[in-house]
Amino acid sequence: MGIVKALELEGLDCRAMFKQLGLDFSALEDPDARFTQDSMTRLWQLAVELSGNPAIGLNMARLVRPASLHVVGYALMSSRTLAEGFERLVRFQRIISESADLSFRLLPEGYALILTVHGDHLPPTRQSAEASLACALALCSWLTGRVIQPRRVLVQGEQPADVEPYKQAFHAPLVFSAPYDALIFEPADMETPLPTANEAMAVLHDRFAGEYLARFAEGRVTHKARQVLCRLLPQGEPRRETIAQALHLSQRTLQRRLQEEGTSFQTLLDDTRRELAEQYLAQPNMTLLETAYLLGFADPSNFFRAFRRWFDSTPNEYRMRRALAGVEADVVAVTELNVARMPAYKAQIP
Repeated sequence: MGIVKALELEGLDCRAMFKQLGLDFSALEDPDARFTQDSMTRLWQLAVELSGNPAIGLNMARLVRPASLHVVGYALMSSRTLAEGFERLVRFQRIISESADLSFRLLPEGYALILTVHGDHLPPTRQSAEASLACALALCSWLTGRVIQPRRVLVQGEQPADVEPYKQAFHAPLVFSAPYDALIFEPADMETPLPTANEAMAVLHDRFAGEYLARFAEGRVTHKARQVLCRLLPQGEPRRETIAQALHLSQRTLQRRLQEEGTSFQTLLDDTRRELAEQYLAQPNMTLLETAYLLGFADPSNFFRAFRRWFDSTPNEYRMRRALAGVEADVVAVTELNVARMPAYKAQIP
């Protein structure tokens, strides 16, 4: 994990820091592991406190290589231009981080790579965004084989007492207290062909990255959150915070991902309860009180009200309709079977 190597450049004991913050250091060995943005915020805060270096995030630029971004990095390498590479970075950035959004667009002043880092309970530290900006610029120089100097670098944080680390990292005019974090590039730098360009490899890496994203979700946070809800409902109505923690996401990231998939936490909770209610009431030996309990309703009357809203009937009426429909289906099946047998019976009549 890049952040660990960046902190170790300051002589920090990351294993001890993770233990102090209650984070699982061994999870770094899992390429699919994710830490919440609040966890990273607390890690950056502790790093600044221990190192005394508020510009510590800029260390990331000294370490980043395309391989640091796994398949996304290789997709960047095979792109025709940096502009095409950054478009791929935006497309596949979910592989890299769940807590940040990237956009890349051509503005009157040049190409802009704009970064937004999302926090949860804690506002994200400036180190998170500054590390990402420094990494993006370092990748530009690595991929082109020459120093790329942005037209401007926009930093949301206030101007620090010591600006020198920023000058060394970005080699460009700096704008602090900006409305967002961004790198503004010369169009010529973004449109110059890359020496590593390879169209066939780009297609291959796009496929690999797409498959990786699909595996993530068997994609979908909706599916994963529903599984957690089903497991936790018998313990009472789960809170959004609990589901987010189980998925290793911040609450804000969970909310945003559910919105992207066309739902919300409350809607997902309601839909999951309704689907489970149908399954439970199909079991004749399951009492209504047991059903209410398994759906996480502390008060059975709340279950009855929710059920009427879902099915426009009481649970007993619903169960009776299902039973009657089952009897009618059996009668129809028996009748059809007898009709099918009638020619055989007729054939036996002398």
